[in-house]
Amino acid sequence: MNKDKLWLEHARSCLENSLRPVPHETNELDWKAGLSDEKDRLVEHLVAFANHPNGGWLVFGISNADASLVGVGQAEVETIVSRLTNLGRDAIEPPLVLDHAVVACDDVSLLFVYIKEQANKPVHRRGKSIEEAWIRSGGTTRKASRSEIGALMLHSQTPRWEALRASSLLPANEVIARLDLATIAKLLQRPLPEDSGELMNWLTDEGMVEADGHGYYITHFGAIAAARELDQFDPLGRKGIRVIRYQGTNKVDTVDELLGHKGYAVGFEGLIGYLKRVLPHSEVIQQSLREQVTIYPEIALRELIANALIHQDFSVSGAGPIIDIYDDRISFTNPGGLLPGKRPDRLIGATPESRNERLASKFRQYRICEERGTGFQKVVAAIELFGMPPVRFEPLENAFRVTLFAPRKFADMSQSERIEACYQHAVLQYFSSQTLTNTSLRTRFKVSERQRNLITNLIGDAVEAGRIKRKDAESGNKFAEYLPYWA
Repeated sequence: MNKDKLWLEHARSCLENSLRPVPHETNELDWKAGLSDEKDRLVEHLVAFANHPNGGWLVFGISNADASLVGVGQAEVETIVSRLTNLGRDAIEPPLVLDHAVVACDDVSLLFVYIKEQANKPVHRRGKSIEEAWIRSGGTTRKASRSEIGALMLHSQTPRWEALRASSLLPANEVIARLDLATIAKLLQRPLPEDSGELMNWLTDEGMVEADGHGYYITHFGAIAAARELDQFDPLGRKGIRVIRYQGTNKVDTVDELLGHKGYAVGFEGLIGYLKRVLPHSEVIQQSLREQVTIYPEIALRELIANALIHQDFSVSGAGPIIDIYDDRISFTNPGGLLPGKRPDRLIGATPESRNERLASKFRQYRICEERGTGFQKVVAAIELFGMPPVRFEPLENAFRVTLFAPRKFADMSQSERIEACYQHAVLQYFSSQTLTNTSLRTRFKVSERQRNLITNLIGDAVEAGRIKRKDAESGNKFAEYLPYWA
């Protein structure tokens, strides 16, 4: 049986058990001979099943008097489905999406209407307070008590942004046409299912689509990760990545602008390739061969782009991630501020936390990020290796920006940059189970032994600024070790 109709198999089993040996309705199933004229009572039944664990079924074509099978005709099926669908949409909050099936049973046709359990509870009558909620109890529908409404609220789950629908109801072939599934399979290092039904089941399991019995909805996650064209999804048309290049060190003169149109996962490698082509290069020798590489470490570019994509606040409308390229720096800005409790100077080595958990989890499976809290550690380690100034973390109004600066010698860095680099080096050493020393800091700044006193003075300035602290106050200055101020 098709996966999206597995509920029907369960419903038939429940009906069989409710008819024998003594006919009785259950909390999961209510049968009726035909459609009642009592609109309010129909709404109550729908609400009750939507509040019930795993939902439930209304079965039409069974006599209420003696549980005999009387069946339903085609016209009656159309009327019942239309009426209940309209009630689920217009009279109930949150709106319900119903599924149905007509099944032959003992030479008559029965109509099964499936009401899914809603994640956001309590489901109640639209336009009324949440106290206008019903539940199933003892095979009947009754109004929920205040304590029962409280229990429903405790078990309520507000749908995450990734699970919301980005498309209208589509047939399977249209879903496949809109998503770049070949690239997703490549990222996962697995073949795509050849059977269309099996493929759609896999996409449902991946959270990319939501099955509805008559077709599929592409979810926000499915679109933002795998869309061939984000413009095909109205909620996401402004969420593409913008890369803007400027002449000089400000935004006065724009060289060009690239607007990403693909889903983040399927377009990630293309974006990295584009940046490697347009960013300034320097010549290095690797394995006895001269090679042109960007002045910014690729691992840092990858981590910061992934961070901007994953941690953005998608509720900020009309804004998407932006990469600004200047002659002396590159910045990555994402909509939304830091999560509550997060501080800019404590991001290196912080416990991983995201407002978009599915996106973060799937990007780890796609090998785009690690989701271990080591992203900024890798960035700092890379910029130290390349001799770059410290990373700049900037909370903005309803946005967050991270900036990398082009390599500069120690003598060309400002004092504030030197102190911040000292702090970031101490943090990196701390999470590597080591400490900052004069020797390690000289290696970080690529200065010689002759400049030991200069580095000693910098360490003293960083201590005075409250960025680092002495590990052991009794050790001599020559062998002193230092930790981040919060360690």
